Amino acid sequence: MAVSRALRRLLRIRELQEEQSRLALESALGELHRLEHALTAAMERKRRGRSLVQASAQTGELTDRLAGFEETRSASLHAAALGPRIDGMGDEVTDRREQFLLKRVERRQAETLIQETEAREAIEDGRRGQQALDDWYSSRLYRDGADAEPDVSAAEGLASPTNTVT
Repeated sequence: MAVSRALRRLLRIRELQEEQSRLALESALGELHRLEHALTAAMERKRRGRSLVQASAQTGELTDRLAGFEETRSASLHAAALGPRIDGMGDEVTDRREQFLLKRVERRQAETLIQETEAREAIEDGRRGQQALDDWYSSRLYRDGADAEPDVSAAEGLASPTNTVT
């Protein structure tokens, strides 16, 4: 009995599901990296705003000082807004990673089931082949033995005490 089409179809479905889970995980990771990059950019913007305030304190430029304060405030608000989104995306990445690993386990289980079935079939085919060889050899011995028996009994008849010359 060959591996059923249903098992092969199940394996194909599991492979597709794993691939979709992997793509979803990669998408979530990409989004998480994008948010982290935006947070890094906001922190850099905040740093530049503070340096603008420091520079304006030395030069006395009121517009630069106000711009620096606004840049710092805006970057802080942006970073504060990104924090919960990054945390939420981190949770989503964790969920998608778990789903991906679950789909991978399901695919591997289907593969293992098919491999075990194929191994059992190979063993059974080997047994059948060996049985056929044994039967052929046994029938050959029987056939050779049946052909040889009349010769042996004829030879025994010639060598019997009644046929010996005295």
